[in-house]
Amino acid sequence: MLASAFMPALAMTLAGLLVCRSSAGARALWRCFAWLAGVALAGAVVLLGWQWGLPTQAIDRGAASAWFATSPLTASLAVLVQFLGVVIGAFSSRYLEGEAGQRRYVAALCGVLAAVQLLLLANHWLPLIAAWVAVGAALQPLLCFYPERPFALLAAHKKRLADRLADLLLIGAAGLAWWSAGSGSFDDLYAHLADAQASALLSWSAVLLAGAVILRTALLPVHGWLIQVMEAPTPVSALLHAGVVNLGGIVLIRLAPLVEASTAARWILVVFGLGTAMLAGLVMLTRISIKVRLAWSTVAQMGFMVLECGLGLYTLAALHLIGHSLYKAHTFLAASTVVRQSRQRMMRAEARASLPSLLAAPWVALAMVAAAQAPFAASAWPLWWSGVLALAWSPLLWLPAAQANVPGVSLFRVLGGLALIGGLTALAQLLHGLPLGLEDRSADAAGMVTLLGMVAMYLALLTLQWRPRWLEGARRWSYAGFYVDEFYTRLALRFWPAAWTPAAASAAAAPSGSRQ
Repeated sequence: MLASAFMPALAMTLAGLLVCRSSAGARALWRCFAWLAGVALAGAVVLLGWQWGLPTQAIDRGAASAWFATSPLTASLAVLVQFLGVVIGAFSSRYLEGEAGQRRYVAALCGVLAAVQLLLLANHWLPLIAAWVAVGAALQPLLCFYPERPFALLAAHKKRLADRLADLLLIGAAGLAWWSAGSGSFDDLYAHLADAQASALLSWSAVLLAGAVILRTALLPVHGWLIQVMEAPTPVSALLHAGVVNLGGIVLIRLAPLVEASTAARWILVVFGLGTAMLAGLVMLTRISIKVRLAWSTVAQMGFMVLECGLGLYTLAALHLIGHSLYKAHTFLAASTVVRQSRQRMMRAEARASLPSLLAAPWVALAMVAAAQAPFAASAWPLWWSGVLALAWSPLLWLPAAQANVPGVSLFRVLGGLALIGGLTALAQLLHGLPLGLEDRSADAAGMVTLLGMVAMYLALLTLQWRPRWLEGARRWSYAGFYVDEFYTRLALRFWPAAWTPAAASAAAAPSGSRQ
């Protein structure tokens, strides 16, 4: 049955080859992609049904298990990836109608989906590294779909540098783990970790793996390319934010036993994840552009996902990954609708939150959210994580001043928000009990640090919303992303000059009919 797991990757590879060799028009190319993407999705659904329909001990992985393997989690992710590929492909066929270079776009999209499907099946260091490198190589033409835009080229250049450094770290991690376990198979590595205490080499392997994931997942300080890639077409942004950038979390979940073997690696993930979530969350509040706000939101969510892995909450990280992928794909593809609604609100001149409502509502919201979700969450994950969720979800109940003074609207908003949060928590509790084959090992010390960091972030959010005059300088720093990306950009361009010139910048600044 393992052979059927390769159907999505094979179907997308075949689609890419047919597109490259075909001389048909754009509509025929998109029809070819749609048919084979549908076949790939059907294969992924069949694999998922087979995985969930058999008990764990009855699953026979076959002779290729040393290199590839399936599980309920990877089968679920394969369906998710292929479903997003089908939706993004259908959107792209309409979005790019009349654009030049659609053949290159379709071929690259097929390459990305095929490489991601292979990465999900990897049970060995070699296919994992090869598939992750292939994802970056196939994504490059999509990021540079509009080659006349210098910021698109700059973002692709910065991503390429981060990817190559991540590849070196991943190869180093694989080499140390292979040397220690005597095999490149993940099953052999897990057996070695179960039989013996982790050696210094394995600890260093976990540290290098954490560094590679931080670079690939666009955490601070190398996050800038994820913001500047907004110059690419909107469906590319949806593909990147909903799928590709989440691969770091998948790798961490897949190699959880190795991460657990190194306390240093877990603390690195906690520090970078928490710092990224806090800073990116603050920056997001100061941005006006819808797509840029979504990009900063993705950076913050990637920080949270890496943080969850560092804290040992792998099941929660997997659920977070799936939910974030669906949410971001929908939000990016519906960005034009959000812009239209925002303009309508501006035309109606809806009131902003004022100081009195901000002083009262946040603390009431925090207490109500904690009361709504703690009974559900306390039995599924550590109690300190319930506090983190309360701090993260309570802004959903904040009320603008125009609504806070209207009893009916205020009561409806609060009750609706409480029902939403209670439902989300109950759903998380239910999904947390699914047999995904993941073993959570929470770290209480790091968890308390996370809780304190979230408290600090919550206070900063309140202060930024209050907008005191003495904080205007801090708001400017927040709007500029605390100038973290500027340092990385200058460093990248100094040592590895990008392949774009001032002439290209002038050409991009000229009026053009191309869309973002």
